[in-house]
Amino acid sequence: MKNIAALQAVVTADKFDREPTAAELDAIEAEMPVILARVELLDAQIVTLDHAPTELDQRRIRRARRRVLAARRELSNRAAAAVTGGAA
Repeated sequence: MKNIAALQAVVTADKFDREPTAAELDAIEAEMPVILARVELLDAQIVTLDHAPTELDQRRIRRARRRVLAARRELSNRAAAAVTGGAA
């Protein structure tokens, strides 16, 4: 009997079964500061789920929100600079 396992992988291959492309990895790398800032904000919010937020908790959440906004602003500015060719 002929083994067709190698041929079957080609037939059933899905676009989700592949590794990320270099462009996709670059996009993830560019968005990493935003991702990390959002994780920090989520961590700060999770801490307050089981109790009323203290002043320290509120400051931590405000600080994390500012970091998210700053990271998003920086990402937007870099994207705009890339589109316009660096001219602002």
